[in-house]
Amino acid sequence: MSEKPLRDVSSVVPDATALKALTHPLRLRMLGLLRIEGPATASGLAARLGLNSGATSYHLRQLAQHGFIEEDAGRGSQRDRWWRARHESTNVMPATAEGEELELGLAFEQAALHGQMQQMQRAHAAYPALSQEWRQASTVSDYTIPLNAAAAKALVERLQSLLWEAMAAAPALGTDLPEDMRPVTFVLHAAPHVGEPEAGEAE
Repeated sequence: MSEKPLRDVSSVVPDATALKALTHPLRLRMLGLLRIEGPATASGLAARLGLNSGATSYHLRQLAQHGFIEEDAGRGSQRDRWWRARHESTNVMPATAEGEELELGLAFEQAALHGQMQQMQRAHAAYPALSQEWRQASTVSDYTIPLNAAAAKALVERLQSLLWEAMAAAPALGTDLPEDMRPVTFVLHAAPHVGEPEAGEAE
């Protein structure tokens, strides 16, 4: 029995101007919804996020202007424009970043980190309602391992490669999924351990 071929996972590497537009937390949330849940209208996203459709439309236009989303002309009408994500993944800030590139990369990562923590908190709150099967597939774990920089880099690359392969083997985000499937979020953070602040130090 042959294995199912891996699909190409679409990804974008935004330039500085586009990245600056993406550091807005609401735009990140809207882009995430379009990627994971599929195409939507401004009014539909406004209802999901508790916003007015005017503000939502503005942020959608900004995302479209910088190439993160596009109009889904096949669904649109004169009353409602549907929008869809153009990519499944965003890659930012190489390790060599300096100056403005570093500042914008850090601002994006801060906004992304905030969104990730909110998402994990919502998932944790929803845990009691999960079936036993989905409880067994969930985890809140951390691992602190003594490594040198080269070994840490190699381990991060192995984990990223495994996750990317799983993503390429799965149906595309935002499409109709089989009944037993749902999007599962894996949040990977890796950094040298900073430790707890000393008494009296600001965190």
